[in-house]
Amino acid sequence: MESMDLANARPAARGPRPEFWSGKRVLLTGHTGFKGAWTALWLSRLGARVVGFALPPDHPGTLYAAANVGEACRSEIGDIRDRARVEAVVRDSRPQVVIHMAAQALVRRGVADPVGTFSTNVLGTVNLLETLRRADELTGVLVVTSDKVYRNRGHLCDEDAALGGADPYSASKAACEHVASGFAATYFAARGVRLATARGGNVIGGGDRSEDRIVPDCVRALESGQPVLLRNPDAVRPWQHVIDCVNGYLMYVERLASAPDRAALPRALNFGPAPGQQLSVRELVSVFFEALGRSPGAIHGSDGDDIEAQALLLDSSRAGACLGWRCLLSQREAVTWTADWYQGVRARPDAARALAEQQIGTFSQRLAGSTFVDQTSAPRAAEAG
Repeated sequence: MESMDLANARPAARGPRPEFWSGKRVLLTGHTGFKGAWTALWLSRLGARVVGFALPPDHPGTLYAAANVGEACRSEIGDIRDRARVEAVVRDSRPQVVIHMAAQALVRRGVADPVGTFSTNVLGTVNLLETLRRADELTGVLVVTSDKVYRNRGHLCDEDAALGGADPYSASKAACEHVASGFAATYFAARGVRLATARGGNVIGGGDRSEDRIVPDCVRALESGQPVLLRNPDAVRPWQHVIDCVNGYLMYVERLASAPDRAALPRALNFGPAPGQQLSVRELVSVFFEALGRSPGAIHGSDGDDIEAQALLLDSSRAGACLGWRCLLSQREAVTWTADWYQGVRARPDAARALAEQQIGTFSQRLAGSTFVDQTSAPRAAEAG
């Protein structure tokens, strides 16, 4: 990890600034995915000129499909592994800012298809960064990886913790960190283009339909009337609402692209809730069903293929020190906001986009009135052994 001058890296505004994003040409890869669709909607609200590039959505109930997110941006459907297609999109979009989210993002799918996972996550990232070397108007690039890039899971990990990967997905994301670091030092730094990575904790929110994720599993259980399987009910994750996480990404890339002190910013930041807030899987499911007022029940037990760590804990204090960022929603609020979106769409299927934009608006209002609490001054929670 490169050194960081905290005396110069002073907190900025606690949210994305419309004056920066209005009219900005943004290339957003992975815009059809869960995090990407929320990002596209927020960028559109800020006035950015967004070009999205991704595979088509894999379910009609995703936020991208249900909320017609393609209407909020110029949507280009393609594979990040297709070098010629990536080059064409970059050439035509002339990006000033790039947010790279396109990925195979599921741990268990990575176990089933390691070749596809590594080719998408690693070679896809190489394709994009190699192409961006020739993007003349580029000012900042953010590569989104994962909290799972760390080797010693179960301990509170800051950005200096050792990288690793106990499964193909995690290893591919750790490899992306090295790819980004190598390209940044070799090609982008000399041009004055800041390239960094963001390591987000587990996100929840409306419109996620991925397999083997707890909230979509709960939604599918409600739809089928069958109990939800909790493979590891006591596991703890850095749950956060997707809007909180995306807020961090937008703040980070904005600073990378525009701030006078951007050279002092670190090349990687964690984004997750403050230590001590974490809910277990069992608790999250209970809060979610309680918020919906209905439950199909739950089965506790492993399906025999449990490969994930018992606890994932992120130290995000550096993002607080550098950006003035923190999670505004508690984990329980994140769960209830998520339930509210699904409840609203169940009542009115055509309201998916309006509900998402309403939550972004409510969050932005709350953000404007928030008081920043410096997480670096708070004592750290004891590390899980």
